[in-house]
Amino acid sequence: MLTLSRVPKTPPSTLAPVLDPASLQRLHELDPLGENRVVERVLRAFEASLTRLLPQAALALQQGDQEALRHVVHTLKSSSASVGALELSRGCGEIENRLRLQQLDGLDQRLSVLQAEGERVLAAVRGLLPA
Repeated sequence: MLTLSRVPKTPPSTLAPVLDPASLQRLHELDPLGENRVVERVLRAFEASLTRLLPQAALALQQGDQEALRHVVHTLKSSSASVGALELSRGCGEIENRLRLQQLDGLDQRLSVLQAEGERVLAAVRGLLPA
């Protein structure tokens, strides 16, 4: 069972910029006793989604499929925010807006930064989950 005690009150510097403690606290408040394992279930679902969607984003960019890329970053934007991956969410929103405005210059570089942040988020999420 994942409890908030696994979420550091003052996260180590490696986690602090990746996952927002206040967002994780809000998730914990949905199931304060941990009886329904809400935090763990949400984090596992997010982990699976991120693992699936990051490669889809790279493939969409490689294939020039702007609509598929927009869909992926839109999906990741809100789910990232809900688990406290605020920088990842911000990056998704930025790419989504650029696609909407057809501002495609540097999109590959922005997606590369997004992929790296996604990997940092995955590591942080996995660090909070029981084995």
